Amino acid sequence: MRSGYIAVVGRANAGKSTLVNVLVGEKVSIVSPRPQTTRNSIIGVMNGEDCQLVFVDTPGIFKSATKLTDIMMQTVADVVKDVDFILYVHDGHGGFSEADAELMKKYTSCGVPAAVAYTKTDIMPKENILSDVKKMYENGIRCDIFPVSARRGTNISKLKKFLAESMPEGDKLMPDDIVSDKSEKFMIAEIMREKILLEFDDEVPHGVAVAVNRFEKNEKGVYDINLDIVCEKPNHKAILIGKGGGALKRVSTRARESMEKFLGAKVFLTVFVRVEEDWRNKNSLIRSLVII
Repeated sequence: MRSGYIAVVGRANAGKSTLVNVLVGEKVSIVSPRPQTTRNSIIGVMNGEDCQLVFVDTPGIFKSATKLTDIMMQTVADVVKDVDFILYVHDGHGGFSEADAELMKKYTSCGVPAAVAYTKTDIMPKENILSDVKKMYENGIRCDIFPVSARRGTNISKLKKFLAESMPEGDKLMPDDIVSDKSEKFMIAEIMREKILLEFDDEVPHGVAVAVNRFEKNEKGVYDINLDIVCEKPNHKAILIGKGGGALKRVSTRARESMEKFLGAKVFLTVFVRVEEDWRNKNSLIRSLVII
């Protein structure tokens, strides 16, 4: 039996969460096209016949601008200190720059076994792959590189096999029935935030958090869920609610449908919007709104 912890790191919006979901075989992280979608480190567990891979999905590497992003970047630094392997995820569709090389070397040359997952190969010219791999080698990247497409499953099996073979021998780290370290309550909040990220323009989503006020299952098997969408500015509240409450109703409906699929039960969802000005720079609010 081989088992180990694998830190999944890379720039914001490189496709880390999508890749982890595909490797695990279940949705353990929310996904959107926007940077900073993942705010916490989230564990996803893949059980094979003779291996157990514990992926730690981390926030995208991003220039800190608030106390919240400071905490997110510290999370990445803390995770990579205590894992068996680092999987650096690079957005192949975005090309390869000197800045990419510097960041990639930082994580693939820190004394921990590492590999690069070169993602989004399904939406880029195939000739760019070889060119970028050559650039990586010329810039001192000496680990294995796997061009993959999480959406189409390209080279996912090869990557899984390689990662399994790279793990140390040992017992399972997690029970067989565990696929994530996060609670249902956490995932409910994340589902709502995912729908907001997908619905609204750049200005609003990054300043939004979701607070779960009530999460109960009644005798009929229906979940009664009450959420607050917390934003930073009164005009953001108006955008989130929309004309005649249309935007909030639309997002809430999509969130409820996804919650029902995740929980396998009916959901009665109540959602309110409130303002907490500049909450991303207030430690007490960050801890209460982001860490569930």
